Amino acid sequence: MTSAGTKATSPVDPDEQRQQRLAVREGVFVGLATAAYGVSFGALSVAAGLDIWQTSFISIVMFSGGSQFALIGVLAAGGAAAGPAAIASAALLGVRNGIYGIRTAPIVGAGLWKRLAAGWITIDESTAVALAQPTPRTRRIGFWVTGLAVFIGWNITTLVGALIGDALGDIRAYGLDAAAAAAFVGLLWPRLKRMQAIAVAIAAMVVAATLTPVFMPGVPVLVAALVAVVVGVFNWWGAPAASGAASTHTRARS
Repeated sequence: MTSAGTKATSPVDPDEQRQQRLAVREGVFVGLATAAYGVSFGALSVAAGLDIWQTSFISIVMFSGGSQFALIGVLAAGGAAAGPAAIASAALLGVRNGIYGIRTAPIVGAGLWKRLAAGWITIDESTAVALAQPTPRTRRIGFWVTGLAVFIGWNITTLVGALIGDALGDIRAYGLDAAAAAAFVGLLWPRLKRMQAIAVAIAAMVVAATLTPVFMPGVPVLVAALVAVVVGVFNWWGAPAASGAASTHTRARS
């Protein structure tokens, strides 16, 4: 029993604490891996003709790696005349962040300022880490830790890359572009335990690899994402709906 002036506190679940620490660790690691790639963007942006402050401004305001690379890639190929195409490519890649927002909105919670801040850091990495967590609280922790870690690290390394871009030489030789991809593989791998998840991963990979040489940046990613939508709608390689309903009915009666 507790006294009238004492508030009862529920015991802290050790497993929940462990999951929270894991969410923080995953967020920080993904942030570090993605930040390493920011050096590439800074160097390539300056090489494409933008100055240091323009490069940093793009990273702060746009803050979407794929869109940023699409922008400077088109500018590097066509100069200022390619501006409209560069903006179109960046916008197309940015569409996916809006789709992510639909999925992460329940994770972020209510509050205008919180949602505005979350919209800024709703990116591939924060969404992936958040959805990989098992509980609502750890999903929230994973989202915010990853988003902030990537934002801070990406902008620091963008500035570094812009400052020392000439000294780096060919930045592709360092393999920095593989760091973010490796982090995503690390997040995806533990989830490949069911036939449906494996089938989606393989099909999306084949679709993206096939379309990348043919279509403008952004299109292969969006089309590959449709693989998961189609598989989910028809529930291919998933648990039969009838057995799931029967199982629910059985649990309700027991």
